[in-house]
Amino acid sequence: MKKSGKEVYRTINPDDFPEDLEISFGKGPDRQTLVYRKVTWEIDGDQRGLRYGENPDQQAALYRPVNGNLLLGDVKQIAPGRGLTTDVDLLQSGKHPGKINITDVDAALNILRYFTDRHACVIVKHNNPSGVALGTGQTEAYQRALMADRIAAFGGAVALNREVQRDTAEAIAEYYAEVVVAPEFSRGALEVFARRKNLRVLRIGNMERLQEYVGTRFVDFKSLIDGGIVAQWSFSPRILEEPDLVPARTEYRDREYRINREPTDAEKRDMWFGWLVESGVTSNSVIYVKEECTVSIGTGEQDRVGVARIARDKAYWKLADRLALESSGKGIEELSPEDQAIYYAAAGEEQGGLPGSTMVSDAFFPFRDGAEVGLRERVSAILQPGGSVRDHEVIQACNEHDATMVFTGQRSFRH
Repeated sequence: MKKSGKEVYRTINPDDFPEDLEISFGKGPDRQTLVYRKVTWEIDGDQRGLRYGENPDQQAALYRPVNGNLLLGDVKQIAPGRGLTTDVDLLQSGKHPGKINITDVDAALNILRYFTDRHACVIVKHNNPSGVALGTGQTEAYQRALMADRIAAFGGAVALNREVQRDTAEAIAEYYAEVVVAPEFSRGALEVFARRKNLRVLRIGNMERLQEYVGTRFVDFKSLIDGGIVAQWSFSPRILEEPDLVPARTEYRDREYRINREPTDAEKRDMWFGWLVESGVTSNSVIYVKEECTVSIGTGEQDRVGVARIARDKAYWKLADRLALESSGKGIEELSPEDQAIYYAAAGEEQGGLPGSTMVSDAFFPFRDGAEVGLRERVSAILQPGGSVRDHEVIQACNEHDATMVFTGQRSFRH
């Protein structure tokens, strides 16, 4: 019998995948084998693996590396025994994790690893961040990340890099999240989360060693329709140091083009922050950041000017929603068209909060029109890889708007 919609999401789809998995590279004396073991949790007295895959009618299994080392050329695979996403302690779950919960957590950790020295929060939905922020305290970092896009954060995974305290738990419990992950949880926080029966509370003790994963590599597999696979080493974004943040320059037809203005210290901080967040966003992507918090995130578009516009439009919409919530206690979509117009107008006056922000692109702008989307909103800085034959035009556009720009020299695609 066909299940109803609600019944589908209460499905537990036991998998037929084996307990152990081996992947070998090479043969004969040069053979290198990685050994993996299925991850399960004790749920109501039973050992259970993933609830289901991307959809309830897909079986799925999670495996952790337990043996073997891999060295190809001068690149070495992460050694077993350093588990993060595959080594979670399930402290609470009305519904135990499915595939998307785990991959959302992993996407969050991929960004969070760069911000271990500050209170940081990453909220992920469908493997893309909805909001990322640093803060002077844990609750502030969470609130900033949430309000960057509270609508997209609905039902997402909240990742924090410090023990979760009660006040932060109270703030999280006000909104619907599917997952909260942290290195530890205070007793008060767990008491708060107990009121949210379907919330998955995941503890990862090794998160205290998260910074050790900066620059590490693993083999990234992509399966193809015919059962074939593409193997590549995982991406590692360049960590931008002070000497890297040099104003962009290029040559075109024997003429040199330079950015007129050096980036300020605040712009440099946002460039560093935005570049590392950008590495965790699906391409083509453009993001806007300000004061070490995402203003708007544009993901997965086919053209760069299009995604710059989408991120711009999202900034206006999200600011209107935030203004409505702060003023009336209701989100923008809960208001009448007449009241919505008031807050959209207010967001328009502030240009979506984009003035003074930094625009970050994961690949070069092939034309100046993509950069101009942000420049017209008075972004003060642009960070992008550079390398286009029209880099000189983008430099000219920035100079016309008194904006600074830095080339990273590294593309940051994620598919």
